[in-house]
Amino acid sequence: MLDLRCDVLHGIVHCKVSVMPKQLPAAVEPESSEKWEAQMRKGCLEMAVLASLCQGKLYGLEILRVLERDSRLVLSEGTIYPILNRLRAIGLLRSEWVEAEAGHPRKYYELTQAGRDRAIRMAEIWTEFSAGLEALIEPVLGAKARKQGRHLGTIQEKSGVTERRI
Repeated sequence: MLDLRCDVLHGIVHCKVSVMPKQLPAAVEPESSEKWEAQMRKGCLEMAVLASLCQGKLYGLEILRVLERDSRLVLSEGTIYPILNRLRAIGLLRSEWVEAEAGHPRKYYELTQAGRDRAIRMAEIWTEFSAGLEALIEPVLGAKARKQGRHLGTIQEKSGVTERRI
């Protein structure tokens, strides 16, 4: 079994592949799978936030809704705002307070040119990387489907993707 760990650092995907024992003890496997999935999702957050802002300005809760609707990333406000503040501090986002006609003012975020460039580069890297991984795991999922007597569907159907909170 292979263990793949990937992180995005300065727009570059860094991966480490380790050979794992063939069978993990039953008590360890679910916890390891959950940790792996959480780490994978966390590694994608910066790219997802930048991508959510490619169409224009959004305030924090709108970003959360876009991420949940379009990518199945379910985040809390306590997770998204530190990311937005960090991206703003490094010059990838700018923000402004806008008075609402009804209710309280909202802080809107938008990409700077550096943020737009980073989003494009991250999307290019992700597309290349994920295509390679899909080719690598296709035989694994194909073998599982053949064993269970099923045909393969989309990658989401194959992986049994469900929403998970980070």
